[in-house]
This record gives sequence, C-alpha cells and structure tokens, in this order.
Amino acid sequence: MSMIRDLRAVVRPSRRRGKQSPYHYDNTRNLKASAVVDCAVYSSGRRIKEQLTPAEALRRVRAEDGDSFVWIGLHEPTEAEFSGIATEYGLHPLAVEDAVVAHQRPKLERYDDSLFTVLKTIHYVEHTELTPNSEVVETGEVMCFTGRDYIITVRHGGQGSLRALRHRLEEDPELLAKGPSAVLHAIADQTVDGYLAVADAVQMDIDEVEIEVFSENAGYGRRGGDAGRIYQLKREVLEFKRAVSPLMRPMQLLSERPTRLIDPDIQNYFRDVADHLTRVNDQVLGFDDLLNSILQANLAQATVAQNEDMRKITSWAAIFAVPTMIAGIYGMNFDYMPETEWRFGYPAVLLLTVGVCAVIHRGFRRNGWL
Repeated sequence: MSMIRDLRAVVRPSRRRGKQSPYHYDNTRNLKASAVVDCAVYSSGRRIKEQLTPAEALRRVRAEDGDSFVWIGLHEPTEAEFSGIATEYGLHPLAVEDAVVAHQRPKLERYDDSLFTVLKTIHYVEHTELTPNSEVVETGEVMCFTGRDYIITVRHGGQGSLRALRHRLEEDPELLAKGPSAVLHAIADQTVDGYLAVADAVQMDIDEVEIEVFSENAGYGRRGGDAGRIYQLKREVLEFKRAVSPLMRPMQLLSERPTRLIDPDIQNYFRDVADHLTRVNDQVLGFDDLLNSILQANLAQATVAQNEDMRKITSWAAIFAVPTMIAGIYGMNFDYMPETEWRFGYPAVLLLTVGVCAVIHRGFRRNGWL
C-alpha cells in the first residue's frame, strides 16, 4: 500500500544511535530491573511518553481498545524474572520455558492467541588471520511473543541488540500503526540482513583458504595446517547453517498463510524476507559443498606430496645401494678378489661405482622420480 514506506530503509542499520532508554521496571517479586531493556505503549504508531510497568502498559492498551499495543524488550531473563510478565500476558508455559532456557532451533509456533517465534542472530567475528582455532561466527537468539496488542522480545547473547531498531521504527509512526506484526517483520528482516553480511564475510574467508590451498608455493607442511583451518571453517559454516535452514519454513508460513495476528500488508513484506533467506540458505549450502571439495583437494595434495617424497627416498636408497654392495663385497677380504693385485684396481672400482650410480640417477630423473 502507498501508506507504507519502504520497509527496507526502516530496518537497515543506520549510523545514528539512539539514546539509552531511561525505563526501569522494578517488581521485587518476579522481575529484576536489569531484565527489562524497554517497555513502551504505542498508540497510532507513536510512543506514549509515560513510563509504565508491563502490567500497567497492558491495562492501558486494553482500556483504549484501539490500535495501541505494548512492546516489551527483555534480555536473558530467568524463569523467576519472567514469570510475572508471562502470567500477566497469558503466555503459554511451554513457550516461556523455551524463551528462558534458550538454545532453541529457529521455529514458529502458535499458542492460543499468540505466535512464538525463535530467530537465531549471527555475528561475524573479525580476525586478522584464520587459524585452526579461529571463531568465525557467533550466534545469539531473539524470541518474539506476538499477540493482538503486544509483542514481547526476549534476547539471548551479546549480539542482536534491538534498541537501534526500536528507535528507527519509532521514526516511522505510519509503519508502527500496523501493530505488533510490523515489529516482528522488522526484527526478522534485520536478522536476515545480518545473515547476508555474514555470508559475504565468510565467502572472503573461504576464498582466502581456497587460494592458499591451490597456491604453487604451498608445501606439504603448509597443507597440513590448511586442513585444520578448513575443518574449523566447516564447523563455523555448520553453525551458520543451523541458524538459517530451520528458519525457512517459519518465514514461508508468515509470508503465505493468512493469520489475524499478522497484518495483510505486512505479510506481503515477509515474502521479501523469505526471498533473502532463501538466497542466504543457498549460499550456506554452497559454502559447505565448496569446503568439502577444498578439503578433499587438500588431502589429495598431501597424499601426492607424500608419494613424491617416498619416490625420492626410494630413488636415493637405490643409488646408495650400489656403493654399499661393492664396499660390502670387498670388505670380506678374500685372497683372490678381482683386481686386488692391480695397481689401478682401487681407482677402477671407484669409477665403476660412480658410473653405475650416475646411470641409475639419470634413469630416475628421466622417469620423474628425482
């Protein structure tokens, strides 16, 4: 619709950083002040400039019975800290348990009149050099409880902060007027955009490893180190894959299956998120296949290098066998040895030894063994 601005511009990161919210919720029974990052009521897309507890915010919204909704942001709450909000908002116990325990697969579940969405956030860990112990990607989680008049976000991990996203959305009241589903879309879009950035960075690491593996200057010792780096990179790509692939089905459902909790206009924009996610998923699958090929090539190069070394060792052993054999024969000190009484016998044997060794060496060189 024309009333909705370009959502991509809204959810993409900007250089401007919002001020930290002064809000602190203090419920001595269940919730520590540090668990709630922010709690706000939005009416017609505009934030109400009033500090309310989660319970007060919900009562305020339902008393108005309009287009208002509550957005509560939590960071790593314990079960005791979350129980007050869960009871007040009627959240399903199974979803609450998943949100507190964390380490969940990306998924979308419906409980009564709410949607429970789990998204994995990915952060690229900068490093000067890729080593067998380098950490390439770091994961976190964002869980979203989406209802008719509320959205509760629970974040785990040091990455994936939603504070900047909240400020950008607040700058577009027309979008926020669409309700909690607009917030859910913005979170999903920001998460998938993060996947795209991480995929580009991982691609550069893979290109670097690939170039070094097939470099002419890569010796046998270097190839052994490359195997460790390739395997570590495969582990990090697998972690990336675990965040991306399971999210395909939830995004497909959000973009294709109508539900009264998702605004029809916002649902159209979930298709864009699903398309970008498909692109990232294809990239990650390609990374895995490419790393398998690079690892196999690296192991093949190591095997070839070992074979070359063994051929060289065998060739020199055959060459040195000639003087060893002749010296062994003459070392037996028999009375009637060939040419022992001849004045030039000793030089002749030396010349014979050198000549035979030279012929064998030439033969090995011609066959590529030396």
